[in-house]
Amino acid sequence: MSVQKIDAATLKARLHDGAEIALLDAREEVPFDLRHILMAACVPLGRVETIVGASVPRQAARVVWCDDGEGLAQRAAERMAGLGYTDVSVLIGGIAAWEAAGYRIYSGVHVPSKAFAEVVEHEAHTPWITAETLNEMIEKGADMALFDTRSFEEYHNNSIPTAISVPGAEIVYRFADLVPSPETLVVVNCGGRTRSIIGAQSLINAGVPNKVVSLQNGTQAWHLSGFQVLKGATARPPAVSAAGHAAARARAAGVARRFGIESIGPEILAAWRAEADTRALYVFDVRTPEEYAAGHLPGVKNVPGGQLVQETERHAAIWGGRVVLIDDDGVRAIMTAHWMKQMGWDAVAMTVNPLAGETGPSRVRALGAEHLTVPAVGLDGLAGKTVVDLDWSRSYFDGHIPGAWFAIRSRLDTDMAKLPAGQPVVFTSSDGVLARLAAAEWPGTAALTGGTTAWVAAGRKLETGATRMASAAEDMRLRAREMPGSVEDAMRAYLSWEIELVNQMATDDDQRFRVMAG
Repeated sequence: MSVQKIDAATLKARLHDGAEIALLDAREEVPFDLRHILMAACVPLGRVETIVGASVPRQAARVVWCDDGEGLAQRAAERMAGLGYTDVSVLIGGIAAWEAAGYRIYSGVHVPSKAFAEVVEHEAHTPWITAETLNEMIEKGADMALFDTRSFEEYHNNSIPTAISVPGAEIVYRFADLVPSPETLVVVNCGGRTRSIIGAQSLINAGVPNKVVSLQNGTQAWHLSGFQVLKGATARPPAVSAAGHAAARARAAGVARRFGIESIGPEILAAWRAEADTRALYVFDVRTPEEYAAGHLPGVKNVPGGQLVQETERHAAIWGGRVVLIDDDGVRAIMTAHWMKQMGWDAVAMTVNPLAGETGPSRVRALGAEHLTVPAVGLDGLAGKTVVDLDWSRSYFDGHIPGAWFAIRSRLDTDMAKLPAGQPVVFTSSDGVLARLAAAEWPGTAALTGGTTAWVAAGRKLETGATRMASAAEDMRLRAREMPGSVEDAMRAYLSWEIELVNQMATDDDQRFRVMAG
C-alpha cells in the first residue's frame, strides 16, 4: 500500500470535515513537547507496532503522519502501511509547513486534555482556593477533606499532608463513604491543574451537598509556597459500602440525565463491533487496575477514568470514533463519559459483570510481532554480550540489567556505533516485545527471552541510574520537579503555560470542546 502526501491546507480541511481522522507525530516525546499540532498524538517511530493497534484500531481510518523535517513521518507511515493500514498520508513539510500556513503550533504533552480542563474552569466557574488558604485550614484543624486525584503512584511520590489518594473517576464513586457530613469542605488537588479542576467539577456536576473547591495549581503551588511535600504517602479509601454504592449510583444517574449520557447493552456493543471496519470503536474499562485484573471483558483495554480524561489522545487517536466506557455499576463509566462527551467524543457508558470475562493485567498487542522468528538468548547466555535496553528511559533509570546500555529503537541506525566493538548485541525491553522487533531489523543480534521482566522474576538484581546512554533520553519529557536547575522556575513556567491554554482555545478552531453547565 502506497503512502500519500498532503499539504497543510488539506490537513486543516480534513480536521474539520466531520469524518474520522488520526493525526500522528512520529517524533519522541521531548521534541514533540517543544512544538506540535494541537490534535496530534505522539507515536514515536520506534514504538509504532506497540501503540497503533490500540490507539488506531480501524485500519481503514484516515491517518496523517507528521514530524519536524527529520524524515521520521515517512518511515512511520510506510511501517504503518506495512501493518495493513490502507489510508496513510504524510504532511508535506511537517509542522513547519503547518506553521508557515498560519496555523498554530503548541508546546506541552496531552494538550487537548489539559486545555479542556482550563476551558471547564473558565466556563463552569469551578471554585478554587490557594495553597496558603489550604495550609491555614490544615493548621486550624478545619472540617475539610483533601483528595488527590492523580494516580496512586504519583500521589505516593509527592503529596500534601492529610491528602487521600482518590484517583479521577473514583472521586464520585467513593465520595459518600469518605465525606459523611455535608458540612465538610472538600478540596481536590493534583500535581498542577487539570485533574484538580476535573475532580472538583465532577463532584459539583454530581450534585454533592458539600462545598467543593480545587486547589489552585496543585502540589506545585504547595511546593512554591514553601510547605512540606510528603514522599511515600499511602492513604487510600476503604472499600465502598452498600450505602456508598447507592449514593454514587444515584448521583451518576443524575449526571447521565443532565448531560445526555446514554447507557448501552451487550447487543449494541456487539453491533458496533461488527461495524468496527467502517467506524472506529474504542472500548475502555475505566475501573482501577486491581479490579480490572480480577475480571474484565476479553479484549478491552484498562484505562482508569481519570487518566483517560487526562491523556485522551494517547489512548484514542482517531478523532470522531465511538467510545464505550465500561465499569461494573455505571458510576465511573458515566462520570468518564460525561467528560469525554464534552471533549467532543461520541461517548457512552456500559455496565457489565466483569467476573464473566478474563483475568489478568491489561496487555499490549504489538502488530506484526506475533509471528516474528528471531534469535533468542536466555538469562544465562548474556556473558560476553552487550545488552541494549529499549525500554522507556524512566524505567531504565529505575532499574536495568547491570551493564546494559540504553537506546531508543528509532535511533539505532546511528547509536549502535556507540556500543562496544566486537561484542554480540542482545536487545531487551520490559516484556521483550520491542527487543524482538529490533532483533528482527538488525542481523546478527538477538532478543533476551522474556525481557527484563524475566531477569527480575529470576530474583536477579538491577542497576539504577542513567548509565551507558547510547541514545539521549528524548523519549519522555521530564516533569517540572524533575528538571535540572531551578525546580521552582520550572514549576512556574509550567503553570503559566497551562493557564494560558484557555486563551489559546478561545481562538483555535480545531478544538472540539462543548462544555455544558451541570
